[in-house]
Amino acid sequence: MKFSVDKQENVVIYELLEEKLTSINAPVLKSELVVANAEGYKNMIVDLDKVKFVDSSGLSALLIGHRLCKDEKGIFALCGMNDAVKNLIKISQLEDVLHLYSTQHDARTAFDNKKK
Repeated sequence: MKFSVDKQENVVIYELLEEKLTSINAPVLKSELVVANAEGYKNMIVDLDKVKFVDSSGLSALLIGHRLCKDEKGIFALCGMNDAVKNLIKISQLEDVLHLYSTQHDARTAFDNKKK
């Protein structure tokens, strides 16, 4: 799976660089989220701007990230979702569970505001 990682002082930002988040590459993302959490990162942003399709395995990887951050009293945010990904989250009834933002900047701003 191709992605960029920006590890900052109190948040790690993942920008996925592939069009699909599926059972083929979701385990890599899941592993990356677990490792970041083990390194002490309790706040994560996943930018899905380039992702056009997510299957149940991809959604599961994102939910694992959410659980890891929640367990550590942190924030797991998703941003840059297209309509197909938003619809998957909606039909899965997760729009009130996950922190969803339009852009990485919006997610970071919301994150910074919640810290205060």
